[in-house]
Amino acid sequence: MTAVRRSLFAAALALVAVAASSAPRTSEAQSPLVLGTASVGGTYNIYGDVVARILTDKARLQIVPQQTQGPNQNVILIDDGKIGLGMTTMGVALQALQGSAPWTKGKKYESLRALFPMYDTPMQCVSLAKTGISRFDQLAGKTVGTGPKAGTAGTYFPMIFDTLGMKVSVRNGQSADMGNQLKDGLIDAFCFGAGAPIPAFTELDAEQQVAFYTWTPEEIGKIRKAMMEFTESTVPKGTYKQQTADQKTVGLFNFAIANKDMPDDLAYLITKTVLENNAALIKAHPAARDTVAANASRNSFLPFHPGAVRYYKEKGIKLDPATIPK
Repeated sequence: MTAVRRSLFAAALALVAVAASSAPRTSEAQSPLVLGTASVGGTYNIYGDVVARILTDKARLQIVPQQTQGPNQNVILIDDGKIGLGMTTMGVALQALQGSAPWTKGKKYESLRALFPMYDTPMQCVSLAKTGISRFDQLAGKTVGTGPKAGTAGTYFPMIFDTLGMKVSVRNGQSADMGNQLKDGLIDAFCFGAGAPIPAFTELDAEQQVAFYTWTPEEIGKIRKAMMEFTESTVPKGTYKQQTADQKTVGLFNFAIANKDMPDDLAYLITKTVLENNAALIKAHPAARDTVAANASRNSFLPFHPGAVRYYKEKGIKLDPATIPK
């Protein structure tokens, strides 16, 4: 274990001791545990703030949310011991375990452990109505924003364009910036993936005449054949005022992650506290309706942390055998 990681988890153990005691909480007794989220304008940023507040208030842990570029960077920071908690989509987690994507540079991130399920991430695009763009195939030759380069959308949309044989100029940046660039006509579309409703999409929906769109069934079939980590997903009608029909799409489930070196008692406490305070999460964002113990089954390959496994066993949740650490 590195010196950084030893320091991180020594502090974490102290937090567990504080949480388990009835002694008054004092700032001297705690060191913060950093939770990696993503950029402003996406769901991770909102969801992460509430998770941090719940763990601080209910478990008496001092959790500090930190903006990052998203799942890819969270994986790297968790592995390096620079943050204690993170959020990732299962697609990025699979790439990390296999060392298969360019961002991994061939490294297999085998230190990752799953804690609790978060929500589904459906993929969707939006364009200003005045551009006349309302279908994905119309993006060929256009400039498309996909959020932070290290985020889920920034990782997967270039792969989707390649799969569908489309030449597109991709632009990266924070989610909120992508929305502003769309309004200013600097990009032709903003394609993103996050728990719906996406804050940046909601803002566009309220201020502009826009068109929301995904893929045809044939295109979805090609995407899923090329990237099997995707599952079928739906963005329900009414998610945005100007979206008047259900839109079939592809999605990736999200999980909270930690390093395998996190103490078991801490992993158990975090998992239990978040999953047993679902109502508070939903008040912050509707996507959190999926943050329930039963959705632990949505993970079929990433090893769970032993502390999380302990909680799921207590609740009678059947986990995929491939996710139970040896």
